Amino acid sequence: MNDFQTTTSLEEDLRPFASPKSEASGDAPMKFLSILFIEAEDGDKKETLEAPDFFRDLNLDQIVDAITTGREEYDLKPFFYTRLTSLTGIAYRHEVMCDLENEALFQSIMSFSSRMRTLRGHLKMAGELYYKYEQERWFLEAAEIHGEAVEKLLHDLHQNDPKSRGLIAFRKYLAQYADSGHFKTLMREAKKLKSELSSIRYCLLIKDGSITVRNYDCEIDYSAAVEEIFSKFKQGAAKDYRVKFPDSSAGMNHVEARVLEMVAKLNPDLFHALDDYCTRNIHFLEKTIAGFDREIQYYLAWLEYAETFKRAGLKFNYPQVSDTCKEVSNREGFDLALAGKLIGENASVVCNDFFLHGEDRIFVVTGPNQGGKTTFARTFGQLHYLASLGCPVPGSEARLFLCDRLFTHFEKEEDIKTLRGKLKDDLVRIHRVLDQATSNSIIIMNEIFSSTTLKDAGYLSRKVVERISQLDALCVCVTFLDELSSLNEKTVSAVATIVPGNPTLRTYKIERRPADGLSYALAIAEKYGLTYERLKERVKP
Repeated sequence: MNDFQTTTSLEEDLRPFASPKSEASGDAPMKFLSILFIEAEDGDKKETLEAPDFFRDLNLDQIVDAITTGREEYDLKPFFYTRLTSLTGIAYRHEVMCDLENEALFQSIMSFSSRMRTLRGHLKMAGELYYKYEQERWFLEAAEIHGEAVEKLLHDLHQNDPKSRGLIAFRKYLAQYADSGHFKTLMREAKKLKSELSSIRYCLLIKDGSITVRNYDCEIDYSAAVEEIFSKFKQGAAKDYRVKFPDSSAGMNHVEARVLEMVAKLNPDLFHALDDYCTRNIHFLEKTIAGFDREIQYYLAWLEYAETFKRAGLKFNYPQVSDTCKEVSNREGFDLALAGKLIGENASVVCNDFFLHGEDRIFVVTGPNQGGKTTFARTFGQLHYLASLGCPVPGSEARLFLCDRLFTHFEKEEDIKTLRGKLKDDLVRIHRVLDQATSNSIIIMNEIFSSTTLKDAGYLSRKVVERISQLDALCVCVTFLDELSSLNEKTVSAVATIVPGNPTLRTYKIERRPADGLSYALAIAEKYGLTYERLKERVKP
């Protein structure tokens, strides 16, 4: 039986005119947990604020930086630092991601996000401006944008008919919210106030440095008639003497503010209603809607990032993920960080396949330097980590394992602060890994014990690999020690290959076959005439 399951900072800107709590009093309670975390997985909804220790070794820090660039306001990195711990949580994200591959739905969510960004900008302005009525006008505009965003998104969600549990649940929540008395009153009053404010007419009498404000009394505007009469005398381009008002985002000056205060005194009922509206609805922005706006960026950011690779002909797939079966595989996989760099340089990207079946647990990767061994190890780690985030992964198809922990041991420079030599530091770090790892962990090791003698490196490496075999953990071990590839029934040999006939050129392909490091040395020696026989001939007396 197949054990795999197919899985398909804003708050500061919102103060003082928004709060995490809804003021929808009197309406039936509405609940929607998250578009990222399924309700049954509530325990997972704890964002990890710091990148995991292995991020740099696997170049995941570069990947997350590239994904989140341009979306810094949403603080998305904690979501990429937080692994899911269940298959249901992964399937939940796969469903949403599949829905958003629908271009129409993707664009509707992008449009919603744009409106929400504008809303936050208005609320921020309302909080930063000095004059009261100017603050309230920006606030009123924000409330109207909020209504438009909700109504348009609800319409689009009905029209595009998403299939994921997450978007269906959010659509239901949004429909209830849009039908609530609180929302309807909020929008009705906002439109009424905006219309009435727009209809105000008043006159300014400016004389001897003083300004008098009075109500408009049906005075006739002769400006159009005067302009028409004098148009026949126009000769060439004339200087424009009209006053150019500054950008409204710069705020009013003290004269404009004083005029507005006098206009408010002439229309006390309307401006009192405006005051009352802003006071009553100061917390109008729902926590759930603001949270959805932030969390949905996780999907949008990933899909935009992946599109760059798809345009270059590279493939992504929704992996089959298991938390019990360790028979993992991947076809046409690649290192995302390296591929992004190569695409930027218009260079080709080499893809690789791998598989483990039966009792296979440990890839022992050997071969020439600069042949793609470390890239293969990073790819293995990246694939499993991205799968645990509920993201599509590189390759045309994949079967991956949902591990409990992911560990890496890559070569590091000596740190004088530790007062340890390189070998001792390697031993301390690998001991820490083996002490914490379980049978459900994944361990990526790259050239361990390279600082000591061949004999000592062989002895220590065998002990480490034997311990990992006893744990029954999945592992990739990049090494210069060929004998590790046939250490026991759980080790599998993978070899970085060279161009046939030219051992100095790398293919960057990793093949599952027996290790034979000597063949590389012999091929290179033959190419440059350095074999024993050739040297012997050259030194003949």
